[in-house]
Amino acid sequence: MSVKNLTTINNFFILFILIFSIIVNQYYASLGAFPLDTFYHFDLGYRILKGDIPFTDIWMVSGVIVNYLQAFFFYIFGINWTSYVLHASIFNGIISLATYFLFREFGLKIYYCFLYSLLFSLLAYTSSGTPFVDHHSTFFSLLAVYSLLFAIKNEKNIFWISIPIFLGFAFLSKQVPAFYIFLILSIIIIIYLFTLNKIDPLKSILLGIILFIFFLILLIFFGGIKFESFINQYILYPQSIGNDRFSNFKPTFDGIVSHFKFIYISIAPFFFINIKLIIYKKKFLKKKDFFYFITILLFTLSLIFHQFFTKNQTYIFFLIPLLVGFSHIAINSITEKKNNSIAFFLILYCVLVTSKYHLRVNEDRKFHELNQVNFSKSIPATKIDSKLKGLKWITPPFKDNVEEEINFIKDLKSQIQTDKRKKMVITHYSFISSILDENFFSPSMAYTSDGSIIPLKNNKYSQKYKNLVINLIKKNNVDVIYIVYPVHKGSIADYLDKSCLKEKLILKGVISYEIKRCKDLIGKNN
Repeated sequence: MSVKNLTTINNFFILFILIFSIIVNQYYASLGAFPLDTFYHFDLGYRILKGDIPFTDIWMVSGVIVNYLQAFFFYIFGINWTSYVLHASIFNGIISLATYFLFREFGLKIYYCFLYSLLFSLLAYTSSGTPFVDHHSTFFSLLAVYSLLFAIKNEKNIFWISIPIFLGFAFLSKQVPAFYIFLILSIIIIIYLFTLNKIDPLKSILLGIILFIFFLILLIFFGGIKFESFINQYILYPQSIGNDRFSNFKPTFDGIVSHFKFIYISIAPFFFINIKLIIYKKKFLKKKDFFYFITILLFTLSLIFHQFFTKNQTYIFFLIPLLVGFSHIAINSITEKKNNSIAFFLILYCVLVTSKYHLRVNEDRKFHELNQVNFSKSIPATKIDSKLKGLKWITPPFKDNVEEEINFIKDLKSQIQTDKRKKMVITHYSFISSILDENFFSPSMAYTSDGSIIPLKNNKYSQKYKNLVINLIKKNNVDVIYIVYPVHKGSIADYLDKSCLKEKLILKGVISYEIKRCKDLIGKNN
C-alpha cells in the first residue's frame, strides 16, 4: 500500500471513529433516565455558570473538574440536554481516538486499529452516556497511562509532561480510581527510570507537576474556593467513606473472578506471553516491553479493584477490546509469519463479547438501572420542557406509567413557579433550576441515604455540612425548602433544629419546610 493511500485511509478512519463515537453516545444517552445519576452534573454546571462556588455554595465530594467542564459546555452550546450529553460524547470520541493512535504506535495493522477502537467506543463512555465522575476519572487516568506508554516508546518530552496533568484532572474528577492509577504509575516510572538510568524524563514530569499545581492554584484562587473547604470535602470526608467501605469489604468469587471473566480472558494471551518472556529471557525485565506489560496489567487490576468497592454498576468492559488489541500485538511479536487464523479468532471473540456487553450497557442501559424498562413506552422529554429535547423520558420507578411522572414534574414546576418566596429545592430532578432559570440553592450535588455524598448525622463532618446549609439559607434569604421524593426529608431536617422548620405537605411526594426564626439561623453566617 502506498504512503498516499495509507494516509487517506488513516484520515478517513480518524474522522469515522470521532463521528461514530460521538453519535453512538448521543443516541444511547438519550434512552431513558435514572434521575439521581443521569442529571448528576446538570444543575451544578448551571450553577457554576451563574456564579455559585463549589465547596462554598455546594457540598462537593467529587467531580469538580467535570462540573466546570459542564459549565463550559453550557456556556458554548446553551443549557439543554444536547449540550449536556455532548460533553460526554466528545470525551468518548477523544478517548477512542487516543486508543486508535496507541494501537498504531505499537505497530498493529491499521484495519485492526480501526476495528478495536470502534469496539472500544461502544463500551467506553456510552455505559453512562451522560457526564459522570467515575468515567471522567477513569478516562483521564487512561490518558495518563497512554501518555506513559507513548513516553517509553518514543521518549518525547510532551508525553512525560502530560502524565501528571492527566492524573491531576482524573483526581479532580473523582479521587478513585485516579489515586490507584497515580500510585501504580509512580512506582512504574521510578523503576523504569532507575533501571534504565534515565534522568531527563524527571525534568519533564516535574514540569507537568508544576503546570498542574499552577492550574489548581488558579482554579482555587479565581474560583473563590476556600482551601480548607476543599480539603475537608474533597479529601478528608471521602477518605472516611473509603475507610468504612474497605473495612466492611467481603470478597466473593463472583465479585472478583466470575463477574470480570471476559476481561481476564481478554488479557490472558498478553499476560502469558509476557510471563514466558520474563521467565526465559533474563534481560527482559530491563526492556521496554516489560514496562508496557506491567503498566497495562496493573492498570487493569486497579480498575477491577476499584469496581469491588464502588456502588455503581460495572462500567469497565471497555477494557475487553483494549486488552484484546494488546494481546494481538503480543502474539504478533512472537510469530515471525502472519497468522491470519489467530487474528480472525481474536477479532471474532472481541466482536462477540463486545456485542454481549453492548446489549447490556447500551441497549438495556444497565448502568442506570434501566435494564427492566420497555423503551417503547418512553415519552419525549419536551413534555417536561423544551430544554430536554432529545431525551426519551422513562425512569425505573415509573416504567409502567410514564405520564404519571411527567405530570408530577409539571405540577412540581408549576408549584415552584407559583411560589414567589426564596426557595431551596432538594430533588433528584436537579434540572428544575436550569429549566426555570432560577437558582434553588441545593446544598449538595446529589442526595443518598448511605452517607456516600453528604455526611450522616453522626459523622464527624456533619457539622461542616450543617454550616454550609445554614450559610446558604441565611446568605440567600431562603424562606422555604422543598424536598421531593425519593430524597429523604432527613437531608435537611437532620441538620437543623426542629424549631427552625414548619413542615407542610404540598403535593403527593413533595413536602415543604417554611423557615422560622430559630437559634440555628440567628447571627452571622458561619
